[in-house]
Amino acid sequence: MRTHYNTDLSIANINDTVSLCGWVNSYRDHGGIIFIDLRDRSGLIQLVCDPKDSEEVHKIAETVRNEFVLIAKGRVRARGEGLRNAKLKTGEIEVVLSELVIENESLTPPFEIGDESVNEELRLKYRFLDLRNSKLYENFALRSKACIAARNSLSKMGFLEVETPILTKATPEGARDYLVPSRVHQGEFYALPQSPQLFKQLLMCAGFDRYFQIAKCFRDEDLRADRQPEFTQIDVEMSFCTQEDVIRVAEGFLKDIFNACGKEIQTPFKVMSYKDAMEKYGSDKPDLRFKLEFIDVLDIFARSNNEIFASIAKDSKKNRIKALRVPKGDLLFSKRQMQGFEDFVRKFGAQGLAFIQVKEDGLKGPLLKFFTQSDLDELVKRCGLEVGDVVFFGAGAKKTVLDYMGRFRVFLANEMKLIDENVLEFLWVVDFPMFEEDEDGKFSAMHHPFTMPKNIDEENIEDISSVAYDVVLNGVELGGGSVRIHKKDIQQKVFKLLNINESEQREKFGFLLDALSYAAPPHAGIAIGLDRLIMLLSKASSIREVIAFPKTQRAQCLMTAAPASVSVEQLRELGIKLREKLQ
Repeated sequence: MRTHYNTDLSIANINDTVSLCGWVNSYRDHGGIIFIDLRDRSGLIQLVCDPKDSEEVHKIAETVRNEFVLIAKGRVRARGEGLRNAKLKTGEIEVVLSELVIENESLTPPFEIGDESVNEELRLKYRFLDLRNSKLYENFALRSKACIAARNSLSKMGFLEVETPILTKATPEGARDYLVPSRVHQGEFYALPQSPQLFKQLLMCAGFDRYFQIAKCFRDEDLRADRQPEFTQIDVEMSFCTQEDVIRVAEGFLKDIFNACGKEIQTPFKVMSYKDAMEKYGSDKPDLRFKLEFIDVLDIFARSNNEIFASIAKDSKKNRIKALRVPKGDLLFSKRQMQGFEDFVRKFGAQGLAFIQVKEDGLKGPLLKFFTQSDLDELVKRCGLEVGDVVFFGAGAKKTVLDYMGRFRVFLANEMKLIDENVLEFLWVVDFPMFEEDEDGKFSAMHHPFTMPKNIDEENIEDISSVAYDVVLNGVELGGGSVRIHKKDIQQKVFKLLNINESEQREKFGFLLDALSYAAPPHAGIAIGLDRLIMLLSKASSIREVIAFPKTQRAQCLMTAAPASVSVEQLRELGIKLREKLQ
């Protein structure tokens, strides 16, 4: 039907006769001469219909409206002087119509294509219209390039692409599983995989040596901007390797992906321990595009005559007192603003936010009265304070302080416009704890229970570390991985520490334990979140902008109205009877 896509045409095609197809982006009647902006996947081009050239074509053009599908034929000519449009790739030319077919008419759209002020719920309800937006199309063109580059890069490195099951067995991996009832085996359920973790380990046991997959994953968890109930990851596993081997492979295919998408990145990436990341930045995915770092001042506050601070400082294992120096902050923020920052940190559990200003005539602030002059001098020296600076202090339970000070660090960077949006700052965070404690005092695996511990026989469970690693880009966790447990006895010890008894081990992980019993090789892997990666590459505000048909934050598809009720007959076939909805 077409000879060219719109933006294939240029001044080199002047006087050529062309056939074009697409949607009406806009329509204008200027004194009888009709101008139509035709849109296809490549972009826009202007069509011109003059009644002097063809009254028949002009009559058809008069009935055209926005979003009609057209098939147009005509001659390419140069636009007149002063009529060129520098904003369009085809702004130097137009097509004078000789034939026009309205292939399909459209209802009046509920919103103008490309209008970003439109309510997102309306856009998602009419996602098939929203996707006509050229900006969104570019996101998916970028995603396609990234997937092709990942496949090509990993294939060159000797990795074999293998698909793993979508219908599998429910296993405890951190989030809730999506369950699928079986019609053949009534009362029993499949689960949708949270990741291909166990299957890729089994492929290593099978001797496949190097595996990859662009895999769909499913997690029934609360959503936010960078989460969806179904998402995609670039999944990689390899045998007879170390953490460093996996890092080298991951950097290799990430570099190839970014190159394919027009971005040059430098390898190797920086490396930082989990402990340093938390203690210096309050996050296991720190944004290193700006320099603000925490300084530990617990020992100085331990000598203060303030009972609250002194009490916190007595327990250096459970508590933290951190200083955050903001260079020239006293010149940027008013005292009222700085007092207002306390409202921000209180939302994340802070009891308060003390600060000291550095003036020409010395330090100022209500904290000064609690310290000796020598301790204040030590504070100035340790924090590197200079005239014009302000230093903020967070004090309390370790987890709470690191969390709210980490958030406050990013908040200040945005307030001070310290972040260069064009910079790509990669980081490996390594040496994670093996287990983490929840609010109920129970321990769970920080990554997953198949991660290799470094010191499994450590008496205190909190002191056991793991061979795990995350790759971070601009404060966003792109993905993570670990060296896996390849010995049955170690795996059983980890299960025991997680209070998974032998019966439950057999029921849920019997196939894995069997595989480990038949000489599993040392192996490791990594999974990169493809949606997050494309979100960062395209500078989108959320992963919903890089997923063709996403769900809302309530895990609903507004376009198809999923999830939805099913018929009584379907439920009967599955042997399921629904309880009344809980109020």
